[in-house]
Amino acid sequence: MIALIAFTRRGCELGKTLAAELGGTLYTTERFSGEFGLLSCGSLQGWTKARFLDSEALVFIGAAGIAVRAIAPFVKEKFSDPAIVSVDEMGRFAVPLLSGHVGGANALARRVAAVTGGQAVISTATDVNARFAVDVWAKEQNLVICEREAAKAVSAAILEGEAIGFDSAYPITGEMPEGLGAPDARVGICIGSTAAQQLFDTTLHLVPKAVTLGVGCRRGTSQEQLQAALDEFLRQNALPRAAICALASIDLKEDEPGLLALAASNGWKTQFFSAEELAAEQGDFPASGFVARTTGVDNVCQRAAQRAGGDIIIQKTICRGVTFAAAMARIMLHWVEQENNE
Repeated sequence: MIALIAFTRRGCELGKTLAAELGGTLYTTERFSGEFGLLSCGSLQGWTKARFLDSEALVFIGAAGIAVRAIAPFVKEKFSDPAIVSVDEMGRFAVPLLSGHVGGANALARRVAAVTGGQAVISTATDVNARFAVDVWAKEQNLVICEREAAKAVSAAILEGEAIGFDSAYPITGEMPEGLGAPDARVGICIGSTAAQQLFDTTLHLVPKAVTLGVGCRRGTSQEQLQAALDEFLRQNALPRAAICALASIDLKEDEPGLLALAASNGWKTQFFSAEELAAEQGDFPASGFVARTTGVDNVCQRAAQRAGGDIIIQKTICRGVTFAAAMARIMLHWVEQENNE
């Protein structure tokens, strides 16, 4: 969701065009809300606080100082803050103020400038030096950044002209950016299904956000018990929680409150399969006589993960009485050409 706010009559006119082109919602002050048929923002501080929680990006139409003062109390860090762009009411300059890379403010500023016929004012170091930006590329490829400090170290090394190591478990089409793939590098990037491999002194792990978690549990297992077991499973296997996008199990569990609450709290979609569907999966699955007698199939978690998610990356693992397995969808990555900078 993109939220826009304008403070003047001319700003509202520009804002309506931008909201239509960007697919966002425009707010204004009480003074102009009736005239333009727009939502009133109420207090600017209250509006900004609410939008930090429910919006991916905020566009302030007016003086940059207004935007800076409005967002100052709510800024935390670039991996969680929304994209913030300030554009003057004439649309001449679109300035990304916050979360230029990870949040997408640089890209949004370019979109705003394309609509207004103005100029995006980009100041991030990798952009102005036309260097590879690993955080931007990771976002474009739907890869989870596992270590924030390592990401900073990679960017710093790139800007210093230091050769960067690179290793990927998945094919990547296109031409690798200059400076990546150096042998015996001190700092490097490793793309794989987990963050377990330490190939460099400083390793930045990128994991595709394409993991399906297969789960088997006893009836009545609470969300708290499941969460504690999951935390242990993730630690044991160096699997980032953010890489999980779905949860799968047997249809006997589709009304299990704890399991459903676990999925809902993490924003995961769910899939449930019959015993017959799970039994039809081909592969080497650790069998359990108890599970077979209880559910009608010898293995729930790994079969469910494979059926819903693709290739098994972590086999059946028992943590605190709960069984987990993980599968990854087929991954294809690509290098993208460096955009021309304004």
